[in-house]
Amino acid sequence: MTATTTRHSDRRVSPVFVGILAVTAVTGWATWTGFAEQPGVAVFLFVTAAWIVSLCLHEYAHARTALHSGDITVGSKGYLTLNPLKYTHALLSIVLPVLFVIMGGIGLPGGAVFIERGRIRGRWRHSLISAAGPLTNVLFAAVCTAPFWLGALDGVPSGFRYALAFLALLQVTAALLNFLPVPGLDGYGVIEPWLSYSIKRQVEPFAPFGLLFVFALLWLPSVNHAFFDVIDTILRGLGISGNDTYCGQALYRFWQGTNEFCAVSP
Repeated sequence: MTATTTRHSDRRVSPVFVGILAVTAVTGWATWTGFAEQPGVAVFLFVTAAWIVSLCLHEYAHARTALHSGDITVGSKGYLTLNPLKYTHALLSIVLPVLFVIMGGIGLPGGAVFIERGRIRGRWRHSLISAAGPLTNVLFAAVCTAPFWLGALDGVPSGFRYALAFLALLQVTAALLNFLPVPGLDGYGVIEPWLSYSIKRQVEPFAPFGLLFVFALLWLPSVNHAFFDVIDTILRGLGISGNDTYCGQALYRFWQGTNEFCAVSP
C-alpha cells in the first residue's frame, strides 16, 4: 500500500471532529448575535471548541506531511480522520492544552502523533514534518487576526472581536512555544535531523520532560512577563490591542467576574 492508495476510510473525517466543528459554529453564532444570556459562557465554549479544532489540525498537519514523506502507517492509526481520540496521547494532545488555557490563558502545545521516522528518508522531510504542526497554528492565527490587520472590524460585535483576539493570542503563543528548540517540542524536531548522533544521544533522555520544563519556566514571573511582552508586541503589530485580549480572556474566564469593564454589544 502506498501513500496514494490509503483506504478511503482512513481519511474520512471523524464524526467527533464534525461535532467539535458544529459546537464551534453554534457557539460562534451565539457569541456574534449575543443570543446567550451570559456572553462569557458563549465565549468560553466558542474559544474552547475552536482551540480544540486547531489542536486537531495541528496533529493532522504532522500526520499528513508524514504520509506524503513515506510513513504510510498514519492512515491505519486514524490520524488522518481528525479524531482527537486517536492520538497517541489524547491527554497531552487535548486535555492538558485545554486546562492550560483555562488556568492561565496560555496556548501550550500538546503531545504529538506517533510518526514512524524510520520510514522517512531525507533530513528536510523530517524537519518539515515537525514544522507542519506549528505552521498550522501560524495559519490559524493569521485567520483570527485578519479582521484586525485588514481593518475589517466594522459591524463585528465586540464580544466576537474579544473572542477572536483571545483565540489569536492562544495561536500565537502555541506557535511560538512549539518552535522553541526544546527536546520534546516541534522546534527541536525541526533541528534534530541536522544534529550529530552524539548530541542527539545526550539530549534524548530529556525529551519527555521538555514540555514540563517550558511550563515550569512560564511560572517564573520574569520569564512570564518577558514572554508575554513578545506576544503583545506581535499582536499589536497585527492590530490587536491589549484591551481586546484582556477582555477576551476576561469573558472567557467568566466565573472570575473580571469582565465588568468589557462592554459587550451586539
